[in-house]
Amino acid sequence: MSAIRDSLIVLAATGLMFAATGVAMSRVQAPATIGELRLAYQGAPETWPRPMLEPGAAFTEFGPLPPAPSPPDNPTTPEKVALGARLFEDPKLSRSGQIACASCHLQELGFADALRTSFGHDRQRGPRNAPSVAVAAWMDSLFWDGRSKTLEAQSLHPLVDPLEMAGSLDAVRGQVAAEAAYGPLFAAAFGDPEVTMPRVAQALAAFQRSLKPASGRWRRFVNGDRAALTDQQLRGLHLFRTKAGCANCHNGPLFTDQKFHNLGLHFYGRELEDLGRYQVTGRPEDVGAFRTPSLLGVRKTAPYMHNGLFSELDNVLRFYNAGGANPRLRPDQADDPLFPKTDPLLRRRELTAEEREDVAAFLGTL
Repeated sequence: MSAIRDSLIVLAATGLMFAATGVAMSRVQAPATIGELRLAYQGAPETWPRPMLEPGAAFTEFGPLPPAPSPPDNPTTPEKVALGARLFEDPKLSRSGQIACASCHLQELGFADALRTSFGHDRQRGPRNAPSVAVAAWMDSLFWDGRSKTLEAQSLHPLVDPLEMAGSLDAVRGQVAAEAAYGPLFAAAFGDPEVTMPRVAQALAAFQRSLKPASGRWRRFVNGDRAALTDQQLRGLHLFRTKAGCANCHNGPLFTDQKFHNLGLHFYGRELEDLGRYQVTGRPEDVGAFRTPSLLGVRKTAPYMHNGLFSELDNVLRFYNAGGANPRLRPDQADDPLFPKTDPLLRRRELTAEEREDVAAFLGTL
């Protein structure tokens, strides 16, 4: 590794660092060589160099992904998962009989669909990018705006959304009940063959709780194999936690704080306007805020952002390196109490091209 690259590592870790509470921490000795960097990351995550955080950031230390939850009112069973997998792939759940849940969440594409925004009923295009459901089991809320708190509730939304599968719950129940092959599957999962929409939702939720992101270098590294990351990937991890500022929002085993942030991509008052979380809560501070996505499997889930604006990871890194978007008020918006303010966690990061490559290399391990 070049001396210049080593010096960048030093700059990335030195300077004033902040705890998640926003309380300033004293300066610490930064790793100066790749050998020292490996030594700094040799132990458990709680012993790693502290992240550089902005005041107000809510940080949870990185770690292995815990087992998927199995809620008491819908315990996960192999029979329920098998039924949910069949339903997930079945286009009969849509009004047209041509769109399945899997149409927008393909396993080969990280359980996303590689489109800027997804096509639904009658080729209508929705306003938002289809998020991966590979880590849906661990999320506190679902959809970009967090409108659903459980997978059971989330599972029914696409079935009736006029831009997605455009059906009705009664019609879906009838279609499933009319399929003879489903009787034994419902009986195995629930004890009798009756088809109800709560059971459909429970089976779909159970299937999604059986999913997990593909295993990669990061999983081996965080589980103790400290040789799993290359030098470049390890530099990227350190930059991710320090100079790049990524850990302000992307942290914990899921690489998400599960909160909602305004990145300035709401197009407020313009043709592509999306009010985000505000449409759920009605709170002015939520205008233009969207849920922080997990970064596990991020290499497979392009394009990125709630509207699929960026096709490449480097586009995303350049965006954050510049401090996000900060739309200016038009004269007619000067007194608008709802005009969104970009989250203060975003600021210019001054990453070099080589540093962006290092961070991208690390992201490729997730």
